[in-house]
Amino acid sequence: MFGSSQSLGDGTTLVSKEGMFEFGFFSPGNSKNRYVGIWYKNIPVQTVIWVANRCNPLNDSSGLLTINETGNLVVLDRNNSVVWSTSSSKQAKKPIAQLLNSGNLVLRDEEDVNIETNYLWQSFDYPSDSLLPGMKFGWDLRKGLNRRLSAWRNWDDPCPGDLTHAYEVAPHTYPDAYIMKGTKKYHRGGPFNGVGFSGVPDIKANTLFDFEFVFNDEEVYYKYQMKNNSTISRVVMNQTLSTRQRAIWVEADRGWKLYSWVPKDYCDTYGLCGGNGVCIISENPVCQCLKGFEPKSPEKWNQMDWSGGCVRANPLSCQDKEKDGFVKLVSMKMPDTAYSWVNKSMNLQECKGNCLSNCSCMAYTNADIRGQGSGCVIWFGDLMDIRKVVSGEQDLYVRMSASELHGKAKGKVRIVIVVLAIIGGVFGMLLVGYFIYKRRLALKAARERDQYEDLELPLFDLATIANATGNFAAKNKLGQGGFGPVYKGTLVDGQEIAVKRLSSSSGQGLNEFKNEVILIAKLQHRNLVKLLGCCIQGEEKLLIYEYMPNKSLDFIIFDETRKRSLPWSMRYQIICGIARGILYLHQDSRLRIIHRDLKTSNVLLDKDMNPKISDFGMAKTFRGNQIEGNTNRVVGTYGYMAPEYASDGLFSVKSDVFSFGILVLEIISGKKNRGFFQSDHSLNLAGQAWRLWKEGNHIKLSDDFLVESCPYLSEVQRCIHISLLCVQQCPDDRPSMSSVVLMLGSQSSLDPPKQPGFFFENDSVDHVNASSYNQETSSNSPISITMLEAR
Repeated sequence: MFGSSQSLGDGTTLVSKEGMFEFGFFSPGNSKNRYVGIWYKNIPVQTVIWVANRCNPLNDSSGLLTINETGNLVVLDRNNSVVWSTSSSKQAKKPIAQLLNSGNLVLRDEEDVNIETNYLWQSFDYPSDSLLPGMKFGWDLRKGLNRRLSAWRNWDDPCPGDLTHAYEVAPHTYPDAYIMKGTKKYHRGGPFNGVGFSGVPDIKANTLFDFEFVFNDEEVYYKYQMKNNSTISRVVMNQTLSTRQRAIWVEADRGWKLYSWVPKDYCDTYGLCGGNGVCIISENPVCQCLKGFEPKSPEKWNQMDWSGGCVRANPLSCQDKEKDGFVKLVSMKMPDTAYSWVNKSMNLQECKGNCLSNCSCMAYTNADIRGQGSGCVIWFGDLMDIRKVVSGEQDLYVRMSASELHGKAKGKVRIVIVVLAIIGGVFGMLLVGYFIYKRRLALKAARERDQYEDLELPLFDLATIANATGNFAAKNKLGQGGFGPVYKGTLVDGQEIAVKRLSSSSGQGLNEFKNEVILIAKLQHRNLVKLLGCCIQGEEKLLIYEYMPNKSLDFIIFDETRKRSLPWSMRYQIICGIARGILYLHQDSRLRIIHRDLKTSNVLLDKDMNPKISDFGMAKTFRGNQIEGNTNRVVGTYGYMAPEYASDGLFSVKSDVFSFGILVLEIISGKKNRGFFQSDHSLNLAGQAWRLWKEGNHIKLSDDFLVESCPYLSEVQRCIHISLLCVQQCPDDRPSMSSVVLMLGSQSSLDPPKQPGFFFENDSVDHVNASSYNQETSSNSPISITMLEAR
């Protein structure tokens, strides 16, 4: 600690009593600016958890931290101008600053006997990007203080970016926490129900940490505490990956390990299904209208634009509340509470009656689901941001009209029966003949489509697709892959599509076609290409995708002119996006999926240059904890294949990690792994990266113009380091994709890589082209194979 007669200069630090945290001046990343902050003392790579002067840095090392005459902490520059200060309004007799073992920097009066609680000011009230054990996240309503998290702008600049996390609280409402991107809601965890947060099953009773949620007239906050005090953990906002992450320090690995994060899947996107829509990640499409509702715009809904949401199919009988009732939705994330009302003393039956008596009430539930349940929450207007939660424990009661609850009135049924009887008497024989004819047609169609019944995907009419593509005109052809040609099309409503047409001469067949459809129809992630539907008619088999205006990554990255449109910041975002997509396949989708053909031509770029992984014709799925398999039918692309897979047919999640490592090297260098020749004609790109690494010159691997223009060379070097970890010879040495994502989004120390599993370039391999969703044909396309039989 230090008092008013002392100060901290640049180069001196304040350490907590047990040596866990350190407080002083620092420079983040490659920046030369100086900041005052707190970081972990004994973690090898500086991990900063709080910054004082986040947006007002010092330009040199002449800064000074002291306590001024008003008893406040102040940071002064070389001209003694105040750069930052605390805001204590209470004058202390003997003010001192102290860094606690919790990581909390406090300002207190040394003569105050209640030193544990009577702080004049504390850093825990003004978080940066990190939430530590013991910190309160939320509101002190007495002081009007909102403890919120905000991500760093980037690794060199702690000034807040546009990603923030905070509670919104209004009188009589149910508190809800949001992650915001700028002014837009990006993710919502759902309100606390006494057991956990209805939309975040990860935050409930567990063996790692305890937590509490307080909601009263004075405070609304969340706080957690580690069950084992020796475990180091923090929750951090990550601007690069647009996520909120919970990470654990693993001393044996000397690195941070990802424990959980949000958003995790497609349904974690705020308001994806619009008002009165529910997101079910296991369904296709993921968005469904609630019972009794229908799409507000059926045309847009069928095109998977769900933003307009759903409206009631039949109006409520608001003047006669006896005619309305409720349908129970089980295991749900509760709707956005912005337009809600809460009463903690009502029971569920009283809550129902309260809702029925108000024409604007749309739904209700218990505020606390523990035991028999207690409290009442009701919602008004459209129900927004609902999703089905697999391990959820809270039910939602949605108001319905009697006609939706019980079907059509009996009188109407009788009328229909009488009419049908009359028609039957007059036209009986004609109807019988007609229905026999229709039945025969239906049976014929069913026989043709029986083999596709498991596709669970919208079916397009061949005439519609032919019209959209100009009858598959040559001018609309985007490229040619092993699957067949790819065409650009425009539907009658103006939506642009990409159509993959199975060629009769394709090395792939029905199995690969069905494999791709079945897999990708069930996958929902922002970094996976969206499959809109398929067309199966006669010999025609078509896949209809969202159109990617910027084509595939190889179209840009390997062209000397076009690749200059990809500065490092954009390449870095592409690398991170691909990593998130693979992590979803390996860990967060319903089935563990190994892609087996990750390459630049299978990474598509949307209008904002966001990467989308495509082509799942070669993918394999596993259940449970299975992570590897073997085959004597080797599929994929040489140059991206892991050595154990290419030689022995052994594939695993680590095979995809290897392919990702090659992808990163290609993105950084702008060169292909195969076809990259040195003067000795022996090393491929991975081999060259390894040689440069051993020489300490690995930055030379990057594109020349990146070195000239990139201010973040350490970030480039870190990505090369990560890629070399991914392409190590032994699969067990390669990191998991969860570790890769964490390494990309942090500055934690990295282990030195071992020799990669790289191949010489003077080999020759017989091959058959594999499936590829290329939107540009290239004479130098990588060699792909669909079969390599062991002999």
